[in-house]
Amino acid sequence: MTDNPRTPRKTIRILFIAAEADPLIKVGGLGDVGGSLPRALRNLSPEDLGGTRLDFRLAIPFHAGIDTQAFPVTHTASFVVGHTQGPIPAEAYQTQIDTLPAYLIKGSPIPDEGPVYSSDPEIDGRKFTFFSLGALELARALRWKPHILHANDWHTGVAVHFLRLIRKSDRFFAGTRSLLSVHNLPFMGAGTQAAVRSFGIPPVDDARLPEWAQRLPLPMALSAADRIVAVSPGYAKEIQTPEFGSGLERFLIARREVISGILNGLDTETWNPAADSSIVQPYDRTSLDRRSRNKQALLEAFSFPQNSKIPLLTLISRMDPQKGVDLAIDGLRQALQLPWQIIILGTGDPELESATQKLASDYPERVRVVTRFDSQLSHQLYAGSDLLLMPSRYEPCGLAQMIAMRYGCVPLARRTGGLRDTIRPYLQAADSTGFLFDNPTPEAFSACLASALLVYKEKPEWQALQSRGMVQDFSWQRSALDYTKIYRSLKEGTR
Repeated sequence: MTDNPRTPRKTIRILFIAAEADPLIKVGGLGDVGGSLPRALRNLSPEDLGGTRLDFRLAIPFHAGIDTQAFPVTHTASFVVGHTQGPIPAEAYQTQIDTLPAYLIKGSPIPDEGPVYSSDPEIDGRKFTFFSLGALELARALRWKPHILHANDWHTGVAVHFLRLIRKSDRFFAGTRSLLSVHNLPFMGAGTQAAVRSFGIPPVDDARLPEWAQRLPLPMALSAADRIVAVSPGYAKEIQTPEFGSGLERFLIARREVISGILNGLDTETWNPAADSSIVQPYDRTSLDRRSRNKQALLEAFSFPQNSKIPLLTLISRMDPQKGVDLAIDGLRQALQLPWQIIILGTGDPELESATQKLASDYPERVRVVTRFDSQLSHQLYAGSDLLLMPSRYEPCGLAQMIAMRYGCVPLARRTGGLRDTIRPYLQAADSTGFLFDNPTPEAFSACLASALLVYKEKPEWQALQSRGMVQDFSWQRSALDYTKIYRSLKEGTR
Protein backbone atom coordinates (compact mmCIF):
# COMPACT_ATOMS: atom_id res chain seq x y z
CA MET A 1 0.00 0.00 0.00
CA THR A 2 2.32 2.72 -1.19
CA ASP A 3 1.23 6.30 -1.42
CA ASN A 4 0.34 7.86 -4.73
CA PRO A 5 2.23 11.17 -5.04
CA ARG A 6 -0.77 12.58 -6.89
CA THR A 7 -3.16 11.98 -4.01
CA PRO A 8 -5.75 14.82 -3.95
CA ARG A 9 -4.65 17.87 -2.01
CA LYS A 10 -7.54 17.55 0.45
CA THR A 11 -6.45 14.12 1.62
CA ILE A 12 -5.06 13.96 5.16
CA ARG A 13 -2.89 10.94 5.89
CA ILE A 14 -3.00 9.91 9.56
CA LEU A 15 -0.87 7.26 11.26
CA PHE A 16 -2.62 6.25 14.49
CA ILE A 17 -0.42 4.33 16.92
CA ALA A 18 -1.44 2.71 20.19
CA ALA A 19 -0.49 -0.14 22.50
CA GLU A 20 -3.79 -1.97 21.91
CA ALA A 21 -6.84 -1.84 19.68
CA ASP A 22 -10.09 -3.76 19.90
CA PRO A 23 -11.00 -6.19 18.34
CA LEU A 24 -7.39 -7.15 17.59
CA ILE A 25 -6.48 -7.07 21.26
CA LYS A 26 -7.91 -5.26 24.27
CA VAL A 27 -6.90 -4.95 27.90
CA GLY A 28 -8.63 -1.73 28.94
CA GLY A 29 -10.20 1.52 27.81
CA LEU A 30 -7.26 2.37 25.58
CA GLY A 31 -8.16 -0.69 23.51
CA ASP A 32 -11.70 0.64 23.07
CA VAL A 33 -10.36 3.93 21.77
CA GLY A 34 -7.65 2.30 19.65
CA GLY A 35 -10.22 0.23 17.82
CA SER A 36 -13.26 2.48 17.73
CA LEU A 37 -11.90 5.96 16.97
CA PRO A 38 -9.92 4.98 13.84
CA ARG A 39 -12.93 3.12 12.44
CA ALA A 40 -15.26 6.02 13.20
CA LEU A 41 -12.88 8.39 11.43
CA ARG A 42 -12.46 6.04 8.50
CA ASN A 43 -16.25 5.77 8.13
CA LEU A 44 -17.01 9.50 8.06
CA SER A 45 -18.65 10.54 4.82
CA PRO A 46 -17.21 13.18 2.45
CA GLU A 47 -20.13 15.39 3.49
CA ASP A 48 -19.13 15.03 7.15
CA LEU A 49 -15.59 16.02 6.25
CA GLY A 50 -16.43 18.99 4.05
CA GLY A 51 -14.76 17.41 1.03
CA THR A 52 -11.63 16.30 2.92
CA ARG A 53 -10.59 12.65 2.62
CA LEU A 54 -8.91 10.84 5.52
CA ASP A 55 -6.36 8.16 4.68
CA PHE A 56 -6.28 6.62 8.13
CA ARG A 57 -4.06 3.72 9.16
CA LEU A 58 -3.60 1.99 12.50
CA ALA A 59 -0.43 0.41 13.88
CA ILE A 60 0.00 -1.61 17.08
CA PRO A 61 2.60 -4.12 18.29
CA PHE A 62 2.17 -7.71 17.07
CA HIS A 63 1.15 -9.00 20.50
CA ALA A 64 1.19 -12.72 21.19
CA GLY A 65 -2.54 -12.70 21.95
CA ILE A 66 -3.69 -11.46 18.54
CA ASP A 67 -5.85 -14.09 16.82
CA THR A 68 -4.50 -14.42 13.29
CA GLN A 69 -7.27 -16.90 12.43
CA ALA A 70 -9.88 -14.21 13.00
CA PHE A 71 -7.62 -11.53 11.50
CA PRO A 72 -5.44 -13.07 8.76
CA VAL A 73 -2.19 -11.20 8.21
CA THR A 74 0.08 -10.67 5.23
CA HIS A 75 3.71 -9.62 5.41
CA THR A 76 4.01 -6.09 4.11
CA ALA A 77 7.43 -4.64 5.03
CA SER A 78 10.86 -5.32 6.49
CA PHE A 79 13.05 -2.62 8.03
CA VAL A 80 15.36 -2.00 10.97
CA VAL A 81 15.08 0.02 14.18
CA GLY A 82 18.19 1.74 15.46
CA HIS A 83 19.77 0.64 18.74
CA THR A 84 23.02 1.46 20.48
CA GLN A 85 24.13 -2.17 20.14
CA GLY A 86 23.25 -2.37 16.46
CA PRO A 87 20.09 -2.20 14.30
CA ILE A 88 17.23 -4.50 15.29
CA PRO A 89 15.33 -6.18 12.40
CA ALA A 90 11.60 -5.50 12.29
CA GLU A 91 8.73 -6.93 10.28
CA ALA A 92 5.30 -5.48 9.62
CA TYR A 93 2.16 -7.41 8.81
CA GLN A 94 -1.11 -6.04 7.52
CA THR A 95 -4.64 -7.00 8.40
CA GLN A 96 -8.07 -5.33 8.24
CA ILE A 97 -10.63 -4.21 10.82
CA ASP A 98 -13.68 -3.68 8.64
CA THR A 99 -12.31 -1.20 6.06
CA LEU A 100 -9.49 0.04 8.30
CA PRO A 101 -5.93 -1.02 7.35
CA ALA A 102 -4.12 -2.19 10.47
CA TYR A 103 -0.40 -2.93 10.75
CA LEU A 104 1.23 -5.22 13.32
CA ILE A 105 4.91 -4.59 14.07
CA LYS A 106 7.09 -7.48 15.13
CA GLY A 107 10.69 -7.80 16.32
CA SER A 108 12.76 -9.31 19.12
CA PRO A 109 11.82 -6.67 21.76
CA ILE A 110 8.15 -7.67 21.30
CA PRO A 111 7.86 -11.08 23.00
CA ASP A 112 6.31 -14.02 21.14
CA GLU A 113 4.40 -14.92 24.29
CA GLY A 114 3.10 -13.14 27.35
CA PRO A 115 0.64 -10.34 28.12
CA VAL A 116 0.22 -6.98 26.42
CA TYR A 117 1.68 -5.24 29.48
CA SER A 118 4.44 -6.71 31.62
CA SER A 119 4.96 -6.19 35.32
CA ASP A 120 8.59 -5.42 34.44
CA PRO A 121 8.97 -1.83 33.16
CA GLU A 122 12.25 -2.74 31.45
CA ILE A 123 10.44 -5.25 29.24
CA ASP A 124 7.69 -2.78 28.40
CA GLY A 125 10.26 -0.03 27.86
CA ARG A 126 12.06 -2.08 25.21
CA LYS A 127 8.83 -3.29 23.66
CA PHE A 128 7.11 0.05 23.28
CA THR A 129 10.20 2.07 22.38
CA PHE A 130 10.94 -0.44 19.62
CA PHE A 131 7.32 -0.24 18.48
CA SER A 132 7.24 3.58 18.58
CA LEU A 133 10.36 3.91 16.44
CA GLY A 134 9.22 1.02 14.25
CA ALA A 135 5.92 2.75 13.46
CA LEU A 136 7.82 5.68 11.96
CA GLU A 137 10.07 3.32 9.98
CA LEU A 138 6.99 1.46 8.77
CA ALA A 139 5.65 4.62 7.15
CA ARG A 140 8.99 5.15 5.44
CA ALA A 141 9.10 1.53 4.24
CA LEU A 142 5.60 1.87 2.77
CA ARG A 143 6.55 5.20 1.16
CA TRP A 144 3.38 6.49 2.79
CA LYS A 145 4.13 9.92 4.19
CA PRO A 146 1.77 10.82 7.05
CA HIS A 147 0.59 14.37 7.56
CA ILE A 148 -0.32 13.53 11.18
CA LEU A 149 1.17 11.13 13.71
CA HIS A 150 -1.57 10.47 16.29
CA ALA A 151 -0.03 8.82 19.37
CA ASN A 152 -1.66 7.58 22.56
CA ASP A 153 -0.29 7.61 26.11
CA TRP A 154 3.26 6.82 27.24
CA HIS A 155 3.59 3.66 25.18
CA THR A 156 3.91 5.71 21.98
CA GLY A 157 5.47 8.83 23.48
CA VAL A 158 8.96 8.12 22.13
CA ALA A 159 7.59 8.32 18.57
CA VAL A 160 6.38 11.88 19.15
CA HIS A 161 9.68 12.91 20.75
CA PHE A 162 11.79 11.28 18.03
CA LEU A 163 9.67 12.79 15.26
CA ARG A 164 10.42 16.28 16.54
CA LEU A 165 14.14 15.45 16.75
CA ILE A 166 14.38 14.29 13.12
CA ARG A 167 11.87 16.25 11.12
CA LYS A 168 14.11 19.29 10.58
CA SER A 169 16.71 17.15 8.85
CA ASP A 170 14.61 14.24 7.53
CA ARG A 171 12.86 15.15 4.28
CA PHE A 172 10.40 12.28 4.58
CA PHE A 173 8.97 13.53 7.90
CA ALA A 174 9.54 17.24 7.32
CA GLY A 175 5.82 17.98 7.02
CA THR A 176 4.53 15.51 9.63
CA ARG A 177 2.83 17.01 12.67
CA SER A 178 1.94 15.21 15.89
CA LEU A 179 -1.09 14.86 18.11
CA LEU A 180 -0.88 13.15 21.50
CA SER A 181 -3.97 11.78 23.23
CA VAL A 182 -3.62 11.64 27.02
CA HIS A 183 -5.76 8.89 28.52
CA ASN A 184 -4.21 8.70 32.00
CA LEU A 185 -1.54 11.23 32.95
CA PRO A 186 -0.02 9.53 36.03
CA PHE A 187 1.15 6.60 33.92
CA MET A 188 4.24 8.18 32.34
CA GLY A 189 6.42 5.13 31.67
CA ALA A 190 8.30 5.10 34.97
CA GLY A 191 11.11 2.55 35.02
CA THR A 192 11.62 2.58 31.25
CA GLN A 193 14.43 5.16 31.20
CA ALA A 194 17.28 2.69 30.65
CA ALA A 195 15.40 0.93 27.85
CA VAL A 196 14.66 4.23 26.11
CA ARG A 197 18.29 5.28 26.43
CA SER A 198 19.46 1.98 24.91
CA PHE A 199 17.77 2.97 21.65
CA GLY A 200 19.88 6.11 21.52
CA ILE A 201 17.02 8.41 22.42
CA PRO A 202 18.24 11.59 24.17
CA PRO A 203 16.27 13.20 27.00
CA VAL A 204 14.02 16.18 26.45
CA ASP A 205 15.78 19.51 26.16
CA ASP A 206 12.97 21.52 27.73
CA ALA A 207 13.73 23.54 30.85
CA ARG A 208 10.02 23.82 31.62
CA LEU A 209 9.90 20.11 32.46
CA PRO A 210 11.04 18.93 35.89
CA GLU A 211 14.37 17.11 35.67
CA TRP A 212 12.82 13.82 36.81
CA ALA A 213 10.44 13.90 33.82
CA GLN A 214 12.92 14.59 31.05
CA ARG A 215 13.69 10.92 30.35
CA LEU A 216 10.14 9.56 30.70
CA PRO A 217 8.18 8.72 27.51
CA LEU A 218 4.97 10.60 28.29
CA PRO A 219 6.60 13.90 29.32
CA MET A 220 8.86 13.59 26.25
CA ALA A 221 5.74 13.46 24.11
CA LEU A 222 3.98 16.23 26.03
CA SER A 223 6.93 18.49 25.30
CA ALA A 224 7.19 17.54 21.62
CA ALA A 225 3.57 17.22 20.51
CA ASP A 226 2.10 19.88 18.25
CA ARG A 227 -1.29 19.29 19.86
CA ILE A 228 -2.32 17.56 23.08
CA VAL A 229 -5.83 16.16 23.51
CA ALA A 230 -7.08 14.89 26.84
CA VAL A 231 -9.94 12.41 26.67
CA SER A 232 -12.49 14.85 28.07
CA PRO A 233 -12.75 18.63 28.35
CA GLY A 234 -12.90 18.32 32.13
CA TYR A 235 -9.70 16.27 32.28
CA ALA A 236 -7.92 18.75 29.99
CA LYS A 237 -8.50 21.39 32.68
CA GLU A 238 -7.79 19.10 35.63
CA ILE A 239 -4.32 18.06 34.47
CA GLN A 240 -3.32 21.71 34.74
CA THR A 241 -3.99 21.69 38.50
CA PRO A 242 -1.84 20.42 41.41
CA GLU A 243 -4.47 17.82 42.36
CA PHE A 244 -4.41 16.06 38.98
CA GLY A 245 -1.25 17.29 37.25
CA SER A 246 1.07 14.60 38.68
CA GLY A 247 3.83 17.16 39.13
CA LEU A 248 3.56 18.46 35.54
CA GLU A 249 0.85 21.06 36.11
CA ARG A 250 3.15 24.08 35.69
CA PHE A 251 4.59 22.65 32.50
CA LEU A 252 1.10 21.89 31.17
CA ILE A 253 -0.09 25.40 32.01
CA ALA A 254 2.84 26.68 29.95
CA ARG A 255 1.53 24.57 27.02
CA ARG A 256 -2.16 25.29 27.60
CA GLU A 257 -2.62 26.87 24.18
CA VAL A 258 -2.12 23.49 22.49
CA ILE A 259 -4.19 21.48 25.01
CA SER A 260 -7.84 20.65 24.46
CA GLY A 261 -10.27 17.92 25.47
CA ILE A 262 -12.45 15.61 23.38
CA LEU A 263 -14.72 13.05 24.99
CA ASN A 264 -14.20 9.46 24.03
CA GLY A 265 -17.17 7.89 22.32
CA LEU A 266 -19.18 4.75 22.81
CA ASP A 267 -19.61 1.80 20.47
CA THR A 268 -23.36 2.16 20.06
CA GLU A 269 -23.70 -1.14 18.22
CA THR A 270 -22.09 -3.19 20.97
CA TRP A 271 -23.94 -1.23 23.65
CA ASN A 272 -27.52 -1.19 22.42
CA PRO A 273 -30.25 -2.40 24.80
CA ALA A 274 -32.67 -2.82 21.89
CA ALA A 275 -30.46 -5.43 20.21
CA ASP A 276 -28.33 -6.88 23.02
CA SER A 277 -28.21 -10.66 22.87
CA SER A 278 -26.61 -10.84 26.34
CA ILE A 279 -29.72 -9.62 28.16
CA VAL A 280 -33.01 -11.38 28.92
CA GLN A 281 -35.32 -8.69 27.55
CA PRO A 282 -34.29 -6.15 24.90
CA TYR A 283 -35.89 -2.72 25.25
CA ASP A 284 -35.53 0.91 24.29
CA ARG A 285 -36.61 4.29 25.56
CA THR A 286 -40.18 3.75 24.37
CA SER A 287 -40.47 0.38 26.10
CA LEU A 288 -38.83 1.02 29.48
CA ASP A 289 -41.48 -1.09 31.20
CA ARG A 290 -39.83 -4.18 29.68
CA ARG A 291 -36.58 -3.37 31.44
CA SER A 292 -37.91 -4.73 34.75
CA ARG A 293 -37.59 -8.29 33.42
CA ASN A 294 -33.81 -7.84 33.31
CA LYS A 295 -33.79 -6.76 36.94
CA GLN A 296 -35.94 -9.75 37.90
CA ALA A 297 -33.51 -12.08 36.12
CA LEU A 298 -30.56 -10.60 38.04
CA LEU A 299 -32.35 -10.88 41.38
CA GLU A 300 -33.13 -14.52 40.66
CA ALA A 301 -29.62 -15.32 39.46
CA PHE A 302 -28.05 -13.79 42.57
CA SER A 303 -30.68 -15.10 45.03
CA PHE A 304 -31.98 -11.70 46.03
CA PRO A 305 -35.64 -11.30 47.10
CA GLN A 306 -37.96 -9.91 44.45
CA ASN A 307 -38.91 -6.47 45.73
CA SER A 308 -39.30 -3.58 43.27
CA LYS A 309 -39.14 -1.06 46.10
CA ILE A 310 -35.53 -1.98 46.84
CA PRO A 311 -33.16 -0.39 44.31
CA LEU A 312 -30.49 -2.60 42.79
CA LEU A 313 -27.10 -0.91 42.69
CA THR A 314 -24.09 -2.05 40.70
CA LEU A 315 -20.40 -1.24 40.64
CA ILE A 316 -18.60 -2.44 37.50
CA SER A 317 -14.97 -1.46 37.81
CA ARG A 318 -11.33 -2.29 37.87
CA MET A 319 -10.42 -2.71 41.53
CA ASP A 320 -8.12 0.25 41.89
CA PRO A 321 -7.87 3.18 44.34
CA GLN A 322 -8.34 5.54 41.38
CA LYS A 323 -11.85 4.13 40.93
CA GLY A 324 -12.83 4.98 44.50
CA VAL A 325 -13.98 1.43 45.23
CA ASP A 326 -13.02 1.92 48.88
CA LEU A 327 -15.19 5.05 49.03
CA ALA A 328 -18.18 3.01 47.88
CA ILE A 329 -17.48 0.20 50.35
CA ASP A 330 -17.16 2.55 53.32
CA GLY A 331 -20.04 4.71 52.10
CA LEU A 332 -22.37 1.72 51.82
CA ARG A 333 -21.49 0.75 55.38
CA GLN A 334 -22.61 4.25 56.40
CA ALA A 335 -25.87 3.89 54.45
CA LEU A 336 -27.25 0.74 56.06
CA GLN A 337 -30.40 2.59 57.08
CA LEU A 338 -31.27 2.98 53.39
CA PRO A 339 -32.92 0.31 51.24
CA TRP A 340 -30.46 -1.09 48.70
CA GLN A 341 -28.92 -4.23 47.28
CA ILE A 342 -25.72 -4.31 45.23
CA ILE A 343 -23.87 -6.52 42.77
CA ILE A 344 -20.16 -5.70 42.43
CA LEU A 345 -18.23 -6.90 39.38
CA GLY A 346 -14.51 -6.37 38.97
CA THR A 347 -11.01 -7.57 39.58
CA GLY A 348 -7.67 -5.97 40.40
CA ASP A 349 -6.10 -4.84 43.66
CA PRO A 350 -6.18 -7.84 46.06
CA GLU A 351 -6.87 -5.63 49.08
CA LEU A 352 -9.88 -4.04 47.41
CA GLU A 353 -11.13 -7.43 46.26
CA SER A 354 -10.88 -8.63 49.86
CA ALA A 355 -12.70 -5.53 51.10
CA THR A 356 -15.62 -6.18 48.75
CA GLN A 357 -15.74 -9.82 49.84
CA LYS A 358 -15.76 -8.70 53.48
CA LEU A 359 -18.70 -6.40 52.73
CA ALA A 360 -20.54 -9.36 51.20
CA SER A 361 -19.81 -11.62 54.17
CA ASP A 362 -20.92 -8.92 56.63
CA TYR A 363 -24.17 -8.23 54.75
CA PRO A 364 -25.07 -11.39 52.82
CA GLU A 365 -28.68 -10.29 52.39
CA ARG A 366 -27.54 -7.12 50.54
CA VAL A 367 -24.24 -7.69 48.73
CA ARG A 368 -23.00 -9.99 45.97
CA VAL A 369 -19.44 -9.84 44.57
CA VAL A 370 -18.03 -11.33 41.36
CA THR A 371 -14.25 -10.95 41.15
CA ARG A 372 -13.57 -11.67 37.50
CA PHE A 373 -13.82 -10.06 34.08
CA ASP A 374 -17.23 -11.01 32.68
CA SER A 375 -18.41 -9.11 29.62
CA GLN A 376 -21.79 -10.82 29.40
CA LEU A 377 -22.58 -10.17 33.04
CA SER A 378 -21.62 -6.51 32.65
CA HIS A 379 -24.24 -6.16 29.91
CA GLN A 380 -26.82 -7.76 32.19
CA LEU A 381 -25.91 -5.47 35.08
CA TYR A 382 -26.28 -2.34 32.97
CA ALA A 383 -29.63 -3.61 31.70
CA GLY A 384 -31.06 -4.63 35.07
CA SER A 385 -29.58 -2.40 37.76
CA ASP A 386 -31.18 0.84 38.86
CA LEU A 387 -28.02 2.77 39.79
CA LEU A 388 -24.40 2.56 38.62
CA LEU A 389 -21.81 3.68 41.18
CA MET A 390 -18.69 5.48 39.92
CA PRO A 391 -17.03 7.18 42.92
CA SER A 392 -13.74 7.74 41.07
CA ARG A 393 -11.04 9.87 42.64
CA TYR A 394 -10.24 10.92 39.08
CA GLU A 395 -11.69 9.76 35.79
CA PRO A 396 -10.11 11.05 32.57
CA CYS A 397 -13.19 10.10 30.57
CA GLY A 398 -15.01 6.96 31.68
CA LEU A 399 -17.22 4.75 29.55
CA ALA A 400 -19.29 2.98 32.20
CA GLN A 401 -21.42 6.06 32.88
CA MET A 402 -22.17 6.44 29.16
CA ILE A 403 -23.11 2.78 28.83
CA ALA A 404 -25.26 2.97 31.95
CA MET A 405 -27.22 5.95 30.65
CA ARG A 406 -27.78 4.25 27.31
CA TYR A 407 -29.24 1.30 29.22
CA GLY A 408 -31.44 3.36 31.55
CA CYS A 409 -29.19 2.67 34.55
CA VAL A 410 -28.82 6.01 36.33
CA PRO A 411 -25.20 6.94 37.20
CA LEU A 412 -24.08 8.18 40.60
CA ALA A 413 -20.53 9.49 40.37
CA ARG A 414 -17.94 11.88 41.66
CA ARG A 415 -17.84 15.25 39.91
CA THR A 416 -14.50 14.85 38.12
CA GLY A 417 -13.07 14.62 34.59
CA GLY A 418 -15.30 12.98 32.04
CA LEU A 419 -17.94 12.19 34.66
CA ARG A 420 -18.51 15.93 35.10
CA ASP A 421 -18.73 16.33 31.32
CA THR A 422 -21.23 13.54 30.67
CA ILE A 423 -23.57 13.49 33.69
CA ARG A 424 -25.91 16.39 34.30
CA PRO A 425 -26.62 16.43 38.04
CA TYR A 426 -30.09 16.13 39.49
CA LEU A 427 -31.62 19.37 40.84
CA GLN A 428 -28.86 21.42 39.21
CA ALA A 429 -30.07 20.92 35.65
CA ALA A 430 -33.54 20.67 34.16
CA ASP A 431 -32.22 18.03 31.79
CA SER A 432 -30.52 16.03 34.55
CA THR A 433 -29.29 12.51 33.85
CA GLY A 434 -27.72 11.38 37.15
CA PHE A 435 -26.22 12.27 40.51
CA LEU A 436 -22.84 13.81 41.35
CA PHE A 437 -20.94 14.43 44.57
CA ASP A 438 -17.80 16.50 45.10
CA ASN A 439 -15.59 15.37 47.96
CA PRO A 440 -13.86 11.97 47.65
CA THR A 441 -15.15 10.78 51.02
CA PRO A 442 -17.50 8.00 52.14
CA GLU A 443 -19.70 10.64 53.76
CA ALA A 444 -20.18 12.56 50.52
CA PHE A 445 -20.87 9.33 48.65
CA SER A 446 -23.48 8.10 51.15
CA ALA A 447 -25.22 11.51 51.22
CA CYS A 448 -25.46 11.45 47.42
CA LEU A 449 -26.81 7.90 47.53
CA ALA A 450 -29.48 8.97 50.03
CA SER A 451 -30.57 11.77 47.67
CA ALA A 452 -30.73 9.37 44.72
CA LEU A 453 -32.82 6.84 46.61
CA LEU A 454 -35.34 9.53 47.52
CA VAL A 455 -35.82 10.18 43.82
CA TYR A 456 -36.03 6.45 43.14
CA LYS A 457 -39.22 6.35 45.22
CA GLU A 458 -40.85 8.76 42.74
CA LYS A 459 -41.31 6.46 39.76
CA PRO A 460 -42.34 9.07 37.15
CA GLU A 461 -39.36 11.24 38.09
CA TRP A 462 -37.01 8.27 38.01
CA GLN A 463 -38.26 7.14 34.62
CA ALA A 464 -37.76 10.67 33.31
CA LEU A 465 -34.13 10.50 34.49
CA GLN A 466 -33.70 7.16 32.73
CA SER A 467 -35.28 8.43 29.54
CA ARG A 468 -33.11 11.55 29.37
CA GLY A 469 -29.99 9.46 29.81
CA MET A 470 -30.98 7.06 27.06
CA VAL A 471 -31.18 9.79 24.41
CA GLN A 472 -27.72 11.26 25.04
CA ASP A 473 -25.42 11.19 22.01
CA PHE A 474 -22.21 9.48 23.06
CA SER A 475 -21.42 8.10 19.61
CA TRP A 476 -17.91 8.01 18.23
CA GLN A 477 -19.07 10.02 15.22
CA ARG A 478 -19.43 13.11 17.38
CA SER A 479 -15.93 12.68 18.79
CA ALA A 480 -14.47 11.79 15.39
CA LEU A 481 -15.73 15.03 13.88
CA ASP A 482 -13.99 16.97 16.66
CA TYR A 483 -10.73 15.18 15.89
CA THR A 484 -10.99 15.99 12.17
CA LYS A 485 -11.01 19.69 13.03
CA ILE A 486 -7.67 19.27 14.79
CA TYR A 487 -6.26 17.19 11.93
CA ARG A 488 -7.19 19.89 9.44
CA SER A 489 -5.71 22.66 11.56
CA LEU A 490 -2.46 20.72 11.99
CA LYS A 491 -2.16 20.07 8.27
CA GLU A 492 -2.81 23.72 7.56
CA GLY A 493 -0.21 24.72 10.16
CA THR A 494 -2.66 26.48 12.45
CA ARG A 495 -4.20 25.75 15.82
